Order: sequence, then structure tokens, then C-alpha cells
Amino acid sequence: MRRVRLRDLLLDLGLWGLLATPVMLRLDPNDGGSWTQVVVGVVVLGAAVACCRALPLVSLGLAVALSLATSPELFTPAYALALVVFGYLAGRRQQKPLWAAPALFATVAALGFALVPLSDGNVSQGFTVVLVLALAIVAPWLTGRYVRQYARLVRAGWELAAHMEAEQAAVADRERLRERSRIAGDMHDSLGHDLALIALRAAALEVDPALGARQQAAAGELRLAAADATARLRDIIGVLREPGAPTTPVGETVEEVVERARASGLGVELTRRGPDGTTPPMVDRAVHRLVVESLTNAAKHAPGAPVRVVVERTADTVTVAVSNGPADGSADGRADGSADGSADGSALAATGGSGLVGLDERVRLAGGRLNHGARADGGFVVRAVLPLDPGAATPAPVPAPTSVRERDRARREVRRGLARAIWIPLALVAALGVVMLAFGLWTQSRSFLDRDDFAALRVGAPLAADSEELPPHPLDGPPATAPAEPPGMDGCLYYRATLTASVPVYRLCLVDGRLADKAVVG
Repeated sequence: MRRVRLRDLLLDLGLWGLLATPVMLRLDPNDGGSWTQVVVGVVVLGAAVACCRALPLVSLGLAVALSLATSPELFTPAYALALVVFGYLAGRRQQKPLWAAPALFATVAALGFALVPLSDGNVSQGFTVVLVLALAIVAPWLTGRYVRQYARLVRAGWELAAHMEAEQAAVADRERLRERSRIAGDMHDSLGHDLALIALRAAALEVDPALGARQQAAAGELRLAAADATARLRDIIGVLREPGAPTTPVGETVEEVVERARASGLGVELTRRGPDGTTPPMVDRAVHRLVVESLTNAAKHAPGAPVRVVVERTADTVTVAVSNGPADGSADGRADGSADGSADGSALAATGGSGLVGLDERVRLAGGRLNHGARADGGFVVRAVLPLDPGAATPAPVPAPTSVRERDRARREVRRGLARAIWIPLALVAALGVVMLAFGLWTQSRSFLDRDDFAALRVGAPLAADSEELPPHPLDGPPATAPAEPPGMDGCLYYRATLTASVPVYRLCLVDGRLADKAVVG
């Protein structure tokens, strides 16, 4: 942390020295400047550098104030570098609010026009301010905004890469758990069945009268060994399966699941609707899994609450919904008052720890869609709709990984930021252009003499510059292509003949307060 602060301090000191150098060179007292201007400029630039990290727009405003104090047209060699540097740093460092920078630009443009003496009708100073604003401030600010957005995109890319690596590691862990569960299931289905047959045959031999006492005793020992092997197999399955995975019988129906849950003390109501018929195996297992998982969650998270299972069948689909009311606090976290809170130890055992995520995958592979969420009364409902036609059982698309969604969101934010960094200044410049055009036309109209009014003027008639017959503001002087004024005149007044062109102009020459000559020149 100290190194970072020391590095920032050294960079700020170097920046201060860099920006102060043109001030000391351009405002040299030996070259028309003054020591007061030098000291004020160097001190204010130091303050601008000091607050640039926390308040970059304030630093830019100080540089603009120094430039305007030196030259009403904003451009001055002493502070041109400061305008460019602080404009870039404002775009690079300014975060919020977004309207602050455009508001500052508009204020600077307004000040440029406010410093134009309206009596002169000369807007060249205002145009110069806007030009310097666009080139020395807005352009570096846009560059800083682009660099900021690009750095943000790069940073988001690295963050997403780290997130994707973590997600890939999590996916690998889940796949290992699934494979472990598959192995455990295979062992239970195959070895458990074989051991059960061995025990059955050994029991038959044990009571077979054709065998002697020694053979019957051996058969009894074989039966006990098979039973012991079955028990040890269950222990092995408990290690290989995910924690608390069930060993429910293959082919168990929803009615049997509900009956076992009732026997465990859970209040379950089963309702079937629609015609009977054959259910595809994939759909049947998905329905079974949904009911088991939902009853398990209800017993675990809402003990004592009533549970309702509804299985509705139509010609094309089967819909299963399991809902439970809010938890009953008197149940004390157990479905039947058992010490471990797991009912009878087998009826509602946890279904592998995958919960609703695994259930959603099971329903998706069967071609259905799963919905779940809280009810208004504080309960919970799980509902799935599955197709009965095997040809229609197309798995739904897998949701995009979190990394992809985060990457798309980051890209959208960066694009919006870049768009704001571009269209806001462009809109500001366009608005300023319209204002400058309208202001220019207005000032030109104040020196425009209508052709009919010019024709009505008579040589020898009394005439003055402030006469109501003439526009309020004559031009500063003749155009460069105008011929020399007639000799013997007290002075000549020049007025625009058209609003959009600088030539030709009307020339009115006076002698002793009277119009002595009029002509169209240019």
C-alpha cells in the first residue's frame, strides 16, 4: 500500500512539473508576463494535480479557468497542455455522474459566448472557444473514456476467465459425484440381487430333509454369510453414493412412495386425475423422482406441514405437482418426533444432495419442464409437465452457463458505456453548432440592410449611424475586395447586402451628417 501511495505521489509531482513548465516559459516576466501570473498559474496547477485522482472534473475546471483568465478565446500556449492532460484524465477517471462532463463542456461554451461583446456583433471569439473546447478538451476526454472502457472490458475478461475455471472445476466435481452414484446404483441393483438369490437358495438347502445335519449347518452358515455380505454392501453403497442417497426399490410406484411417507408420519394426500395408461419409463422415473425429492424436502424444511401430491394425466402429457403448507413450528424440525429428524430412516432419505438442480436435469432429459417456488401462504410447490409421446421427449436446451451470461452482461455494459462516451459529446457539439449558427445569423441580421431600404436612401438627405433607417450595427470595416473610399468623406458605413455572404456590401459615405455617396461594393 505504501509503495502504491509513493508511486502515485511521484507521478503527481512529475505531472505538476510537466504542466508548470509551459507556464514559466510562456508567462516569463521578461517577455511581457508577470511573476504574479506565474505564481498563480503554478499554484493552481498544483492544486489541480492534487485533486485530480478524486475530483478529475474539478481539475479540468481549474485548468479551464486559468486559460480563460489568460485569454478570452480559451487557447493559450501556457495552459494548452494542461487542458489536454486534464481532459484525458477526466475521461479516464471520472465515473459518476455521467452528466457532469457534458455540463462542464456546455458551461465553457456558454462562457465563451458570454465574453463576446454583443455590441460588436463579432462571434469569432465564441467560435474559437468552441473549437478549442472540441480539440483540446472533448477529444482527449473521449480518448480517456475509450481507454477506460477498454480497460474495464479487459478486466471483466480476466474475471470471467477465473469464474469459468472455477465453474469447470465445479462441473468436474459434480461429474465425479454422479459417476460415484451410478457405480453405487449398479452395485446395489446387481450384487444386491445376486446376494438375495444366494441367501434364498441357502435357506432352502438349510431346511432340505435330503441333506444331513452337517450340510444343513453349512447351508445356514452360507445364508448368514450372504446376509452379512448384503449388510456390508449397503455400507459400501453408503460410501460410494452421495451423502444420504436413497436405495428405494426399482419400479416403486407413486402410491407406494406416498404410503411409505405416511407410515413415516408425514401427512400426505395423493390425487390422481385423468385416464390410466402406460407411461414411458423415462417419464415414470422422472415422476417418481420428483415425488420422492419433494416429499423429502417437505419433511426436512416444513416438518408437520400438510403435503398434497397431484398427478394429472391427459392424452399427451402427465403433470405432477407436490405442494406443502408453511412449516409447523411445533414439529421441532422432525416429521415424526424421531431423534434424527429423518422419519423412519428410509422412507424419506435425502435424494443424493443434488436437490432441485438434479431434479430439473431429470425432468429436462425426459423432455419436460420444471417450475418451483414459494406460495403466498409461505409454503412451497414443485410442478413438472412431461410429454407422454417418446418422440416428443426432446430435452429442453440447457441454460447458458453463468460465465456466458456474465460475459454477455459485461459486454452490454461496456457497449452502453462506449455509446454514452460517444453520443453525449456528439450531441453536445451538435447542439452547440445549432446555437452558434443561430447566434451568427442573429448577429449578422443586426448589420443587414434590406435592398428596398437601401434604394429608399437619397443622396444629400440627413443621415447618421444611429438613424432608424439603418441597422443597429454596421460592419467593422470594408471587405478586403472593396475599392477605396471616395475622397473628402467624413466616413463611410458598411452594411451586409445578404445574410449568408460577406460580399457584396452596401457602402454609405457621409459628409457633415448627410449622405454624400452610396454604392454596392465587394
